[in-house]
Amino acid sequence: LSICSKLCYAIGGAPNQVAGSAAAFFLQIYLLDIAHITPFHASLVLFIGKASGAVTDPVAGFFISKSRWTKIGRLMPWMLACTPFTVVSYFFMWYLPPFVSGRVAWYLIFYCLFQALTTLFQVPYSALTMFLSTDQKERDSATAYRMTMEVLGTLIGAALQGQIVASAHVSHHCIVNPPVNTTDSWHDTPSFPDPSDPLSHQAKVYMIAAGVIGGVYLLGIVILFLGVKEKDDPYALNSDRAIPFCKGLGLTMKHGPYVKLTASFLLISTAVQLEQSNFVLFCTHAADLRNHFQYLVVTILVSAAVSIPFWQKFLQRFGKKCAACGISWMIPFAVMLVTIPNLILAYFVAFVSGLSIAASLLLPWSMLPDVVDNFRLQNPHGKGHETIFYSSYVFFTKMFTGYKPGICRQSNDVVLTLKILIGAVPAILILVGLFILLFYPITEESRKETKLALEVLR
Repeated sequence: LSICSKLCYAIGGAPNQVAGSAAAFFLQIYLLDIAHITPFHASLVLFIGKASGAVTDPVAGFFISKSRWTKIGRLMPWMLACTPFTVVSYFFMWYLPPFVSGRVAWYLIFYCLFQALTTLFQVPYSALTMFLSTDQKERDSATAYRMTMEVLGTLIGAALQGQIVASAHVSHHCIVNPPVNTTDSWHDTPSFPDPSDPLSHQAKVYMIAAGVIGGVYLLGIVILFLGVKEKDDPYALNSDRAIPFCKGLGLTMKHGPYVKLTASFLLISTAVQLEQSNFVLFCTHAADLRNHFQYLVVTILVSAAVSIPFWQKFLQRFGKKCAACGISWMIPFAVMLVTIPNLILAYFVAFVSGLSIAASLLLPWSMLPDVVDNFRLQNPHGKGHETIFYSSYVFFTKMFTGYKPGICRQSNDVVLTLKILIGAVPAILILVGLFILLFYPITEESRKETKLALEVLR
């Protein structure tokens, strides 16, 4: 693969991360402060939207696995077809309708549509790795390019959205009131009046941001289409038949390497998501770092982006299972931050966490093609199983993604809970996940044997 084709492949998936990052950081505060939806309904919209995205994964895998080969491939038509609808649903997700009573239904519909459509893009896009090249090193390299661009996309999404909509939030959602015979406490206070119409300043800047990110989507799909050539299954014979989806799903759940890989990284990704989703709350309420959390988040993302090439070289030199040890680096530093909250330590923890997050992002997507190859060797006369593997893997990693609404009134119990969620729980999940990974059977030697056997089959 040329560097140009790897870059085009990586850029094609970045818009999903840009939009996902913008939604992760700003959709909650948009629903609360701009749309003036109650905290309960905002939580409901985000939770149901995430759940609908997870449910769509196996459904998308089912239909994509039945697709026929076309002149532009089997996966590319899905990505091309869903992108315009994704852009439309994303824009209306940030549009303030003129009515008030039906706003909850409005945002629920378009957020669910957006989650489902991004799934219809992400499943074929991630499975496309298997159809870029038959060389394992080339696929690993393309995955490294993709992960680097996705982390950069996350950073760009947060920064771009933040810069455009900054003027919509002229004051903090929570302010500190001076004590009156009691200790300081946080109180929810409206920062500004409810916009009277969709053309208010606050509503307009969010629509501008949505339009800009929608343009990023269109640019990404054009680059992907022009720069990447999807190859047909190089191992399939004309007599081979596609594996029925339900049967293929059953076979994947019985495939030992896949089960161990999924179980391990399900726990590890849950730990990383706990760290990410609670880090801002922890900095605000438990570590007295509320004025630095945005810079700490940027430090994490920049550290993750620049360290992915290092992890790519590391896994090539020492093996993928050995590289998994880097995920555990965040444990001792996160525990230190919980016990000794300090500004300098917080930035160091953010840097090390970025290194660990980069490893946790790169490794599963780098190891999954090896599992697919191993499955192909054991089932040489079936085809179309790639999308089954990728759709079910994405489904499992989404099932544990939760939503935790922001808190303004904190107590000792809340602080203790945040410390546990930042320190103890991720440490336990990562250690258990790495322990399961010890039993992952695909080694560097077996990878080479599989590659040789598939070349013979080819």
